[in-house]
This record gives sequence, C-alpha cells and structure tokens, in this order.
Amino acid sequence: MRILIVEDDPTLADGLTRSLGQSGYAIDRASNGEQANTMLQNAAYDLAILDLGLPKMDGTEVLKRLRQRGGRTPVLILTARDAIEDRVQGLDLGADDYLTKPFNLVELEARVRALIRRGQLGSNAALHCGNLEFDPSGRRATNGNTPLELSSRELGVLEVLMLRQNKVVNKEQIMEALCNWDEDLGDNAIEVYIHRLRKKLESSGARIRTIRGLGYLLEEDRAS
Repeated sequence: MRILIVEDDPTLADGLTRSLGQSGYAIDRASNGEQANTMLQNAAYDLAILDLGLPKMDGTEVLKRLRQRGGRTPVLILTARDAIEDRVQGLDLGADDYLTKPFNLVELEARVRALIRRGQLGSNAALHCGNLEFDPSGRRATNGNTPLELSSRELGVLEVLMLRQNKVVNKEQIMEALCNWDEDLGDNAIEVYIHRLRKKLESSGARIRTIRGLGYLLEEDRAS
C-alpha cells in the first residue's frame, strides 16, 4: 500500500513517515500544494494524508483539483483548522475523513487502515486463497488459525499478490507498491521476498507461480 503524506511541517512529516513505514506502508512526501498536485497526477496512491495550510497551493485546492480530474484516491485531511465550516468544506470537496491537530497517532493509524480497506475492498474484511487469509486492516496473514511470521516487506509483497489474485503481477508493480520515490528496490530483492514467501506459504493451499518473462501469479494450489 502506498501513501502520500502532504505536510509542510518536517517534524510531523518525519514522525508520520516513520510510524506508517513501520506498519509496512510505502510513503511518499510532498511539502507544498503544487508538489502534491503533481504527484497525485503522476502516481497512484492508496491514500493521501493532506494538510490544508500549505505553501504554494492550499490543501483545499489540491483536493478540489484531484476530484475534478476524477481522481478517486481516498483523502484524509489532517489539519489544525477545527472550525465546523472547514470540516464541512473539506468533506463537501471530496475528503473521505477529517482529523484535527493535535491528534492521537493510534487513532490516525486506525483511520488510515479503515480508509484503505474501504477503498480497496469495499465491505470485505479479508482476502482468501486456499487456507491463506490476509487481513488488510490489521496487516496480518494466517494459514488456517496459525499466524504467519512475515516482515513488513513480505507482507507488502503478499498484499499486492492477494489483491491481484489469479492475475500476473510484474516486478515493477511490486516495486511501485513497496518503494518510496527516493528508495531503490532491485529485481534481486523482489526475488528474495518471493522465495521467502513461497517457503512460508507451504501447506497453506496457496502458491506463487513464476510466469516467465511476465511476473508472478498467486493462485490456489489445487494439488495440496
């Protein structure tokens, strides 16, 4: 899952990046409205966390332009503007949620999970393949009733494959979901994560097939 944080306070942006990154999300950052507008035009995000009081372009204008383009990226407004009029305006412009500063980090992370779950899965709480279950809200994977011990990167790869189950996913799609713009993840690293996942998915009734020259495909293992 890839999140764009639009925040001009570097201390707050650093804290959000660190916290959400530890939860396995890939984070990109914008420090002004013009930069955010460009990034939302040129990349796909599962969520944008948007401040309103931004330099160069106000957050309300960023949101307005996103929705005018038909962009459906879920948006969580995170701002010090706590007047009812500001809340109403933000929601009317197309924000999916509104949280005022100062805020509780645990609450923000819960709202992030809920918005991403709503955007990706609608009302479905979990994804299944054989006995493998992935819960995107809690970011947990289980084989039957047994929790799988996965690193944040392994969880990220599994999430991409589960969301595109029975479809070929290439390495570029995996890299885009896992990496920040300023972070490099090579082909060899993807192969290592896939290799580790295969071992951990043994006996789960799910398997990852390599489609030569194209990428990887997660499917139910009918032979298991």
